[in-house]
Amino acid sequence: MTTEPRPRFSARVGLAAAPVHDGPFEDVPKHLLEPLRGWVEAALTYQGREREEARNICLRLRMTTSPNRYGSPQYLPPLTQATGAQLLDVVDEMLRRPEAADPIEVNALAQMLDDAGSAYRVNEHGDGLEERVTPAVRDAVRQTIAGAATKPSAGSAADHLATAWQAAYGRGPDPVRAYGEAIKAVECAAHSTIQPNNAKATLGTMLGEFKNARHKFTAVIPSPAGDPIAPAEAMMRALWDGQTSRHGAQTTTVPETLEAARAGVHLAAALVQWFVSGAVVHTP
Repeated sequence: MTTEPRPRFSARVGLAAAPVHDGPFEDVPKHLLEPLRGWVEAALTYQGREREEARNICLRLRMTTSPNRYGSPQYLPPLTQATGAQLLDVVDEMLRRPEAADPIEVNALAQMLDDAGSAYRVNEHGDGLEERVTPAVRDAVRQTIAGAATKPSAGSAADHLATAWQAAYGRGPDPVRAYGEAIKAVECAAHSTIQPNNAKATLGTMLGEFKNARHKFTAVIPSPAGDPIAPAEAMMRALWDGQTSRHGAQTTTVPETLEAARAGVHLAAALVQWFVSGAVVHTP
């Protein structure tokens, strides 16, 4: 259950107007900069892990360092003085290895991002940042992934959907991969229902099966036109036709946009849930 953010006291009693924009804040807003830098320094100096961890992060992020007066490289200053997207990259890298992160520090970071109204949050596994989405939506996708994982007939649908979600909402999103993994998730979930005997089935061949043997399928949602499979078919068609980077041609290949990829992931989540739950079935 979620609750609405509590308005500021001054706004509640009419002393001041509520802020026009009070989050989520992209990048690193001014009010979050120093607290986030402080978190980086505290987490890196915890139990004397400063030099090794800081060096590795600087190397992975290609951050240059300056020597101290004795000629030794200083790895901590570039990390604690980072700003904007680079600071978010530093934080994301520090979460990269959950076994090396102190749970108390990770929880403190999660609370800090929440309190600051950041557009980003610590992901479910605590091993990176991801873009914040409505909790109800996130929970629905999570439940679909969990449900698919318990169904052997769904193959790798859960893994593909989880990868698609991370590629769509993780730090440094990959729209093309997110869209492709979303399609694979649906193909896995729908395979046993639509074309169980076709080892090379794709979303495209499944749509062909709907067209050629429509009478063999039904769904729990009634259709006013007397065609119960039409809603699922339309959703699958939208997902399949929306992948602009699937094939190459003489014309320029256009990668999926981030907005299209995220929409595709949510569309795929709905379809996976339908097939895993038996909302679409093959009739005898």
